[in-house]
Amino acid sequence: MTANTSPIILVDGSSYLYRAFFAAQQADMRTSEGVPTGAVRLVTSMLRSLIKQYPQSPVAVVFDAKGKTFRDDIYPEYKAQRPSMPDDLRTQIEPIHKIVRAMGFPLISVDGVEADDVIGTLAREASAKGLDTIISTGDKDMAQLVDKHVTLINTMNDSHMDIDGVNEKFGIPPELIIDYLALMGDKVDNIPGVPGVGEKTALALLQGIGGISDLYENLDKIAELGFRGSKTMAKKLEENRESAELSYLLATIKTDLELDCGIEDIPVPVADNEQLQALFQQCEFRSWVSDLGAAAADDARAIENQAQLPTEIVYETILDQESFDRWFKVLESAELFAFDTETDSLNYMEANLIGLSFSVEPGKAAYLPVAHDYMGAPAQLDRYAVLQQLKPLLESDAHKKVGQHIKYDMNVLARYDIKLKGIAFDTMLESYALNSTATRHNMDALADFYLGVKTVKFEEIAGKGKKQLTFNQIEMEQASPYAAEDADITLRLHQQLSAKLAQVPSLEKVFTEIELPLIPVLARMEQQGAKVDATQLAIQSREHGIRLAELEAKAHELAGGPFNLSSPKQLQEILFEQQKLPILKKTPKGAPSTAEEVLQELALDYPLPKMIIEHRSLSKLKSTYTDKLPQMINPATGRIHTSYHQAVTATGRLSSSDPNLQNIPIRSTEGRRIRQAFVAPEGYKLVAADYSQIELRIMAHLSQDQGLLNAFAHGEDVHKATAAEVFGVELENVTSDQRRSAKAINFGLIYGMSAFGLAKQLGIGRNEAQTYIDHYFATYPGVQRYMDDIRLQAAENGYVETLFGRRLYLPEIKASNGMRRQAAERTAINAPMQGTAADIIKKAMVAVDHWLQGSDTGARMIMQVHDELILEVPEALIDDVTAQLVELMQGAADLDVPLLVEAGIGDNWDEAH
Repeated sequence: MTANTSPIILVDGSSYLYRAFFAAQQADMRTSEGVPTGAVRLVTSMLRSLIKQYPQSPVAVVFDAKGKTFRDDIYPEYKAQRPSMPDDLRTQIEPIHKIVRAMGFPLISVDGVEADDVIGTLAREASAKGLDTIISTGDKDMAQLVDKHVTLINTMNDSHMDIDGVNEKFGIPPELIIDYLALMGDKVDNIPGVPGVGEKTALALLQGIGGISDLYENLDKIAELGFRGSKTMAKKLEENRESAELSYLLATIKTDLELDCGIEDIPVPVADNEQLQALFQQCEFRSWVSDLGAAAADDARAIENQAQLPTEIVYETILDQESFDRWFKVLESAELFAFDTETDSLNYMEANLIGLSFSVEPGKAAYLPVAHDYMGAPAQLDRYAVLQQLKPLLESDAHKKVGQHIKYDMNVLARYDIKLKGIAFDTMLESYALNSTATRHNMDALADFYLGVKTVKFEEIAGKGKKQLTFNQIEMEQASPYAAEDADITLRLHQQLSAKLAQVPSLEKVFTEIELPLIPVLARMEQQGAKVDATQLAIQSREHGIRLAELEAKAHELAGGPFNLSSPKQLQEILFEQQKLPILKKTPKGAPSTAEEVLQELALDYPLPKMIIEHRSLSKLKSTYTDKLPQMINPATGRIHTSYHQAVTATGRLSSSDPNLQNIPIRSTEGRRIRQAFVAPEGYKLVAADYSQIELRIMAHLSQDQGLLNAFAHGEDVHKATAAEVFGVELENVTSDQRRSAKAINFGLIYGMSAFGLAKQLGIGRNEAQTYIDHYFATYPGVQRYMDDIRLQAAENGYVETLFGRRLYLPEIKASNGMRRQAAERTAINAPMQGTAADIIKKAMVAVDHWLQGSDTGARMIMQVHDELILEVPEALIDDVTAQLVELMQGAADLDVPLLVEAGIGDNWDEAH
């Protein structure tokens, strides 16, 4: 699990090198001795810009290696027409490489392949691990790598390209970019392509039929597409099949290289400022030399992060009872021991225990294998006997343990009837409470960031991809040091992190009073799971399929013919050329935009955009939920078991995955029907208890605005009260439209919404929206004061705090870029409210769980979504449990306005909500 919200950056150094050189030619920058420096200056400037924009991101810079690549072997004419490298560029390569390294970036160059292939391999690895990656490049070929985790940026024109951006720019999704390049060819790289196929023809083929393999399977259908030359195109493709397939091979970026480093080896850069200053002086970059003056002598973070290493590292493998007994006595007498499990799966409901590791002092640890079963594996102690001996120790509150993401270990042990207790610390959560955005919170990242230690990565011992071994298959010589290191590093991390937390008592309380007590609560919820009606979901899926077909048919009818509803290019033509709809926004290339927000606005007045939006949303609902949820039902329990993540969001909110419960839509009828499939078991009801307007209540408390305090204290409808003030009408005369507008203002302003944003949301003019905002702040002046004060505090401290002391650091609060600074200011306003709301429901969960564990009600907490808790409650006790649940939730915080909890009861989640 990772928690750093900062993406990993992969820089296409070779792309920038050439583009910078030619961009700088006109200026002809040179030193006083005539040495060219234009490309060095521009490339360095781009890298500096990346660091400012993504200060906490790991970054690597990738260059082409010297010599030929595998593509030259396949096709000797590949890039053959390119002129040799200009001398003025060649002389700048070495200083660029030196500066890259001095800035703290790994410089990667692999023989026999291009930089694109290295970047492609790292990007795919990141996507497989759910890590967000930005590829910084100017190369259009890279668009083939874009997916939900991979985005392209071009720092020379400050453009960004995600999946929608690829569709906007090229008219096709990322998965067809290779086919696009292969059909058209590429003069720059000397990729032959198919003669007579240009951009328009390639798009017509791809949008009309599909990729190259689809084209060759459907040559007889090409003439039906009706574009110029379509009648002869099948013959051209047939005659040039070999060229098309060769071009496809040349255009494909490799994503399966065996690299010496993996994506998680890439560090957050720490510059050698002294060396960097010397290099800038050599290049006569005087302003940058000045910038580094204060920093060159002191790299405080680098010094701080280099923890004192143990004098020796001793890791032991426990293979006999005598060794186990000796270690058991050590653990029994230790004040605290680090503990970790090794399993054969990341799914806690299915994972089998393969071994356990322990550490009681830095540098010393042991691995106890119990289920390695590869051919030739040494004899190991019996798993059942080991767990029976360890059970009293692991279930003892008196014996204190520390783990890294110990909730997973707790869930695994629960499968063996062991209730892990005595959890004193969790290094993942210690790091998260200390600074949620400083680094990712997995062990490898924490060891690098806080200890300066490069740990052994799982891929290094298990391999990658489909051939990756499970832990039981890994040979003991590799498995044991890896597992023992986990326990050792956990202990050493705890020593570092607990000392840092002790220096800030408010953050230490966030860890000890909020995050740590929540671990067993979440573990119980995960193990309990939620009951889902698969039959009901199957019915919904079938109905959605019928409805999707109807929508597609109606869309085709409105368009006057069939088209691909997912093709931006075809939508542009139909909406703006054929139907002459107003162009509300353009793409960077000047084409009419078909982005979601544009279609939403057009849908207010025109039927086809409305049809397309409904089709898209229903299709996503079907694939993400009604089709997928039944497949996630655990066959042993008949329930869905999500994973709750404490250390992902920057603000402290919980998130969940597999499935993501937070994203199940509730505003549409179809979305609410999904909640109807979450059902109560026989003899039970579901109770859903939700905090009412919690962030507005927190705003009232933090701002101490008398108007808001009075409204909540007297139980008024705050949106109605706001409407009465803003629109100058009596409370009883407020219309539903006025209340809706006031609600948009109330919630919009605490999220930093501008007059422009409010105008767009309400469908009014900007001046009118600004008038509403002015009235609002005149009515609630305390809110305006709070916003002004919090911006100043954030700029002064570099962070904001929740009511309970949780900090959110804002590295962009002093950014020179106005947009980034304003975004940080908006975050500064909202984060204390969102973070406080997160803290409150976490405290409520701990209180509710404590009551449930000490009672005999038989009720159990099964889900948490945003500000809502969902319980399964026996029907006979529904009133008593609901009343106590509401009381505990309302008592989770002492605000200057009442916390209001609304509880509903039903046979399914939708009824209860």
